Amino acid sequence: MGVEEHKKSAAATVRLGVITLSTTRGPAEDESGNWMADQARQQGHEILFHRVLPDDAQVIRQTLLALVGDHDPDAVLMDGGTGTSPKDVTIEAVRPLFQKELTAFAALFAQLSYGEIGSAALMSRASAGIVRRTVVFCMPGSLKACQLACRSLIFPELGHLTKHIRTG
Repeated sequence: MGVEEHKKSAAATVRLGVITLSTTRGPAEDESGNWMADQARQQGHEILFHRVLPDDAQVIRQTLLALVGDHDPDAVLMDGGTGTSPKDVTIEAVRPLFQKELTAFAALFAQLSYGEIGSAALMSRASAGIVRRTVVFCMPGSLKACQLACRSLIFPELGHLTKHIRTG
């Protein structure tokens, strides 16, 4: 079966969570997280939760596991904490939880980012993988980065990816 045939049988509605990592933003200032949740709803997906967490690896890890366990989402969109500063700990917190890593996400996002921002794309540490039966995407916190990742990579494949993870 080809890719197009697989996509035709993909889930039309996906159950999502959004987690923003920031020590400076609250829910009202969460431009990227709010945009992702709004866009997902507009595409017919269901938002199960939307949280803003501090840049603390233990809090990130514990909260992600609790939310995945309590809500069983198909996907979680995480933004923020993927840069190179000492406070950027999202990847260190989440990557050890991956049962499978979707390595192409980082490569494709870096390629798209390079087209948008040039060599500064080198500093992005986007990542994606599967935690239990949930695909987790970690992307930079800027609105433009979230829009690029969601529009170009995540939303076009979300139903298809969910089908593979949930039903094989």
